Amino acid sequence: MADLSQQEWTNQLEEDTNSVILDVRTQEEVDSGMIPNAKHIDIYKGQGFIDEVEQLDKTKNYYVYCRSGARSGQACKILSQLNFKNAYNLLGGFMEWQGEVVSQE
Repeated sequence: MADLSQQEWTNQLEEDTNSVILDVRTQEEVDSGMIPNAKHIDIYKGQGFIDEVEQLDKTKNYYVYCRSGARSGQACKILSQLNFKNAYNLLGGFMEWQGEVVSQE
């Protein structure tokens, strides 16, 4: 697991052909917009979060974000405990995100 600044996170993501963006915010937060192509799994689902994460491909690199960077840091630790190879936390989270934002379909 690594904490990356927005610049590091986006640069690495652009170069990564094996990446998945993971949004771990609540549905209400996601309704206000999200990073394009992100997969949403709410970390507050508890065991439900773990069950959904277990369905993901563990060989992919996960770029994880929440509102401020705290929950996504927790999510990265959970991913590591579940034997995911790479999880990258976006420091500052969605609040400080300067990139593109899309409305949830």
